[in-house]
Amino acid sequence: MKRVIDARGLQCPMPVIQAKQAMEEVSNIEIYVDNVIAVQNLTKLAQQKQYTIHSEQKDEHTYVVELSKDKIEIQDVNEAKHHLTNKVVVISSNGMGQGDEALGNMLMKGFIYALTQLEQLPSSVLFYNSGVLLTTHDSEMIKDLQVLVDQGVEVLSCGLCLQHYQLQDQLLVGEVTNMYTILEKQMQAEGVIRP
Repeated sequence: MKRVIDARGLQCPMPVIQAKQAMEEVSNIEIYVDNVIAVQNLTKLAQQKQYTIHSEQKDEHTYVVELSKDKIEIQDVNEAKHHLTNKVVVISSNGMGQGDEALGNMLMKGFIYALTQLEQLPSSVLFYNSGVLLTTHDSEMIKDLQVLVDQGVEVLSCGLCLQHYQLQDQLLVGEVTNMYTILEKQMQAEGVIRP
C-alpha cells in the first residue's frame, strides 16, 4: 500500500514527522515538498530507517520524494508509542537560538512539537527564565506540552520565574517547581538537552 503526502508549504520538521508517522503504517510513501532542505531531511530519515529513497524535482517549487521498504514491521497498536528515558530537556527562553526573535519563536514551536513525536521521550522538561512564557496563558505550545504530560513526561516551571513575569496564576500545563528541583533533575539525568 502506498501513502501520498503533500507537505508543500509545511515548515520543518513537519514533512519528516509526517513521513515518519506514515512509516509506522505503510512501506511505500510518496511525499511532495517545496524545498531542497526538506529533501535532505527526508533522505536522512530514509537512511536511518533503512528505506530506499528516490527524489526528483518536478518544477521550481515541487520535489517528489519516494520512500520504500521491502518489509515493514507494523507496530502493535497495543504497544506504547513512546518510552521515557532518563534525559531532561531544559528550556530557559521562549525562543530558540540567537538572532531574529520571530524565527526563534518558530524554531521553539517546531522543537516542542518534534519532541512530542519522538519514540523516546525525556523524563522531564524544565522551564525557567522566559521559558515559563511557554507554559502559560498566551503560549501556542500548551497543546503539545499537554501531549507530553499525557505520555508521563514531567513539565515543570520555575515558581520564582512565574512570579517575576507575574504569571503565577496563569500556568496552564505542568506544575510549579523550584531551583533546587531544577538542579536535582539535571544532576540525576543521564543527559541534558538544551535547545
